[in-house]
Amino acid sequence: MRAFPLRSSLAGAALAAGLCMLAPAPTQAQTQAPEQTPGQTPGQTQAVAAQDAEPAAVQPLVPDPWEPFNRGIFKFNQDLDADLLHPWASAYVTVVPPLVRTGIHNFFNNADDLWSAVNNLLQGKLEQSVAMSFRFIWNTVFGWGGLIDMATAFGIERSPQDFGQTLGVWGVGPGNFLMLPFFGPSTVRDAVALPLDIAATPAYAINQGSFRPVTTVVQIIDTRAQLLDATRLMNSIALDPYSFVRDAYLTRRFGQADGSGAPDAPPPAAPAKDPKN
Repeated sequence: MRAFPLRSSLAGAALAAGLCMLAPAPTQAQTQAPEQTPGQTPGQTQAVAAQDAEPAAVQPLVPDPWEPFNRGIFKFNQDLDADLLHPWASAYVTVVPPLVRTGIHNFFNNADDLWSAVNNLLQGKLEQSVAMSFRFIWNTVFGWGGLIDMATAFGIERSPQDFGQTLGVWGVGPGNFLMLPFFGPSTVRDAVALPLDIAATPAYAINQGSFRPVTTVVQIIDTRAQLLDATRLMNSIALDPYSFVRDAYLTRRFGQADGSGAPDAPPPAAPAKDPKN
């Protein structure tokens, strides 16, 4: 379930940041001065080496033709986070004891497991659907409504799935990249699936008086609190936060699309034109 895709976007960004930080240092052969070819001046040698070392332009995994619009929405989300979400999440981590925060997080994950069971079933993954259903029942009955994750302690791992992933399994392409207000990075496919994912959250599935607004606020703060370290990491290494979040999100999302880690096929590149024509 992508109740609040901010979790997916920043978690993907953190993953990409970690991979960047773990990248091996350049070898001596990569750092030593280029050899001078007979007949070349030192300046020509350096120019050729610089041309050879110039990296190819990195294209996003899905088209981003709406980048100017998306960047505007990204700036709005950043301002909202800086003015509201980040301060509230920081205060939440400071004031609320870790044991209580863990219980709250487990409660939302438990609700997520039920929706994941449905999506696994829709994807034809009967074994995963049964496992996620058992997780939900076990944690609800023996884990005080999901506050304690008993199933993981017994070796029943989570396999979270949302309806956007289900649409991917059904053959629906991702469409263009899309930055959503409040919800962050997405694609056209995931944006279409988002209302159904939201409807499956506890706040909307249990419509009783003040339960919805209170649960919605708590889930937003809990999600944001889980990503405080990821935000600091991203801000410390990303020269262009928009491109970094977009590419990290898409890389992680493609890895989730069919639930097995196999990415969707990237959009085909346009065929090169024959210079003779």
